[in-house]
Amino acid sequence: MDGSSGTDSSGMTDGAEDAADHDVLVVGGCGVDTVVRVDELRIPGGDSLPVPPIRDYVAHAGNGVALNFHALGRRTKFLDFLGDDMLGRLILDRYASAGLDFDHLPAPAGTPRSVNLVDREGRRFSFFDGRHPADLLMPVSFCGPHLDRARHVYLSRSHVNRELFAEARRRDVPVSTDLHAWNGTDPSAHPWAYGADYLFMSAAAVPGRAPDVLRGIIARGRARLAVATDGAAGSYVVERARPELVRHFPVVRPELPVVDSNGAGDAYVTAFLHTLFDGGDLDQCALAGAVSGAFACGHHGTHEAQIGAAELAAGCLRAVTPPMAEGVVDALPGGAAAGA
Repeated sequence: MDGSSGTDSSGMTDGAEDAADHDVLVVGGCGVDTVVRVDELRIPGGDSLPVPPIRDYVAHAGNGVALNFHALGRRTKFLDFLGDDMLGRLILDRYASAGLDFDHLPAPAGTPRSVNLVDREGRRFSFFDGRHPADLLMPVSFCGPHLDRARHVYLSRSHVNRELFAEARRRDVPVSTDLHAWNGTDPSAHPWAYGADYLFMSAAAVPGRAPDVLRGIIARGRARLAVATDGAAGSYVVERARPELVRHFPVVRPELPVVDSNGAGDAYVTAFLHTLFDGGDLDQCALAGAVSGAFACGHHGTHEAQIGAAELAAGCLRAVTPPMAEGVVDALPGGAAAGA
């Protein structure tokens, strides 16, 4: 594949701003997180353990991306399947409260959910129950009219949208996605890994191999750029224009105590793309992503607080980062990517 498209460098469709109803169309990826706070990410002895209050939060990647873009002032449309159940009603109430434009189809197996353990350092481990049947697909008849009116599309790594890459290309609309903790080889992720124009992933499952995995994504797919977030180790970016160069960007010093890394990866993605849409360069995009990710880590829950555009801009001005490390990176330490 060659990565060419009718989009400009900002990741938006050329000349479509006036005609589009949606700056960003998000398809797939809403559910509920049940967050259990523990001292350590391990099972202790015995058969029970008292914990702080266990809470349910509207969550998952598409939800986080949609809410964050909405908070940043982007005209956002969100589409997904949703169960006619208690969790589905919780989600609908959350979006009505936030003013997020959301349409859905019935989910035959109910609303997806996760149970997330969060330790005292804010690290998390997630048990994910996606529950959508393997043959469930988002009908083009339902989402096609929204694709026609979108400047950019974010497709969560949810099998319900796997056939929409071709529909977006046919309409010349750029696509972004997040592979989360992909191991770099699992073929189930290939439609997203090699079909997106802007690719994000976590380095958690590829310790020491993130540069090679990013280069492979560029070489085999259509991505203009590929990004791996690596928690406290920062992030790594490879561009199609210079695939031999892996750029490293550090994290920023959090302005709030780190309490919960749930949702930090989604916050990074949206702030990075938001800045890219405004014509920002890679340094500005990565800084915005780091500031937004740090903001998310300072709040309990998965996507309970979103940074706004003015707050993001001010945070970037205040951010103090270590010197940039730039160049070809051959071997990097691994680490869990916060919230990815």
